[in-house]
Amino acid sequence: MQILQKLVPIALLTFVLSSMLAMGLSLTIGQIITPLRNVRLVVLSIVANFVLTPLAAIGLAALLRLDQPFGVGLLLLGAAAGAPFLPKLAQLAKGNLAFAVGLMVLLMVITVGYLPLVLPVFLPGVSVNPTKIARSLFFLMLVPLAVALAVNARFPSVAARTKPLLNRISNLSLIALVLLLVVTNIKNVLAVFGTGGILAGLLFIAVAFAVGWWLGGPTTDTRRVLALGTAQRNIAASLVVGSQSFSDPKVVVMVVVVAIVGLLILMPLSRMLVKG
Repeated sequence: MQILQKLVPIALLTFVLSSMLAMGLSLTIGQIITPLRNVRLVVLSIVANFVLTPLAAIGLAALLRLDQPFGVGLLLLGAAAGAPFLPKLAQLAKGNLAFAVGLMVLLMVITVGYLPLVLPVFLPGVSVNPTKIARSLFFLMLVPLAVALAVNARFPSVAARTKPLLNRISNLSLIALVLLLVVTNIKNVLAVFGTGGILAGLLFIAVAFAVGWWLGGPTTDTRRVLALGTAQRNIAASLVVGSQSFSDPKVVVMVVVVAIVGLLILMPLSRMLVKG
């Protein structure tokens, strides 16, 4: 069991780095900037993801009287936006892909600065090191993304050959990470059942989706993107902060459980939106 526990941070690091590198190798600066010229939609997206969604996480944790570690895990997801899965979900839902890409990167960049600022405010009784959080997210997420963007701009053929491999590594490392977290924290995972944690996660996803749909603008293609982008949180950022800033494993377990539930709901929902 100790060997498996030592593999957890390795799997986490592999997942985060490979995800950021793969994303950067598939994007250009133009793809990121162009859809963000709609200032009103950008502002509404920020409000949805960094005001209303964290408040929803706090409200649900209080309403359902979640244990503090589970509430912290839900708040981490509520405050961490910019999921790397968003373009895939938008593609399945036939949403605005350009907006999905730009929104994903914008939310991810804001998350790096947002988490260190708001966690000490929302968690006054919990010891959080804002500088450590910012440093971890900056070097693990933004730096690899920037490097990959530069490689794609300078050596597009190399980027095209490398991206599929990084995507496979990202997918496999995520599966390995989830399995390792479940196995090494099996008692804590089972403890989520019956605590209101699963219900809180389901309600959180539903509220976040509704908020994104409501603020997603007049066109269906942008509504679909913002609804999915608000409901699907940034698992990588949540895990980095949860594993490095909180000693209670229940925090990370809550993040993993809600993230898995979210994927199981949003993938088929994306297809259903097309039929609707």
